[in-house]
Amino acid sequence: MGKVRRGGYLFIWWKGDHAPRHVHVFDGRNRLLGRVAVPSLEPLDPWKPPRKVIEILTALQNEGRL
Repeated sequence: MGKVRRGGYLFIWWKGDHAPRHVHVFDGRNRLLGRVAVPSLEPLDPWKPPRKVIEILTALQNEGRL
């Protein structure tokens, strides 16, 4: 399991989780906002991830964390 708190969001992912590969995104109060597919960065739930979330996920990919 991976867990990162950055930019006021909490990102959680599990290795071996069901397809498609994705990250769970929570707000500062630990409420689930939605899921984002990796590496496409498309939302899996009916929500539009803020640009800040996409920027953080892109940075995590570049760091090799995802």
